[in-house]
Amino acid sequence: MDSSLSASAKRVQDALTGFGIDCRVKEFGESTRTAVDAANAVGCEVGQIVKSLVFRGKESGKAVFVVASGANMVNEKVLATLMGEKIERATPDFVREQTGYAIGGVSPVGHPAPLTTFIDEDLLSYQELWAAAGTPNAVFALTPEQLCEITAGQIAAIKK
Repeated sequence: MDSSLSASAKRVQDALTGFGIDCRVKEFGESTRTAVDAANAVGCEVGQIVKSLVFRGKESGKAVFVVASGANMVNEKVLATLMGEKIERATPDFVREQTGYAIGGVSPVGHPAPLTTFIDEDLLSYQELWAAAGTPNAVFALTPEQLCEITAGQIAAIKK
């Protein structure tokens, strides 16, 4: 393991290794907090960036995890239909509590407990994706198949 990684990035690397997936977390000097920042840092299209978003069921209080293409907005009405209840955007504290990461560095792996997850179908059209790795300046490359495996998410047409 790379001992030069920050604690959060190392947790992501350990989770990936636990899945038997050969992905390497990379930390950058510049921010990868937004999809545009991340795409600029790694030299890819914004659509190849995996945006990790957390919503909250209004009645149940249950977390809903969405991995979406960096080029897309999530259609919250479609997401609510998939969840069977109205949803709301999660607070920063709720995001950290549910994922173990702060907004801007939420990884699709390494959460304290499994989350109900939906995968933007548009991500499947790329050969390579880049996802956040626990900090606002850490990412890792993976394939759409690996993303599906590590999130156990349901593929859905969720873009606005």
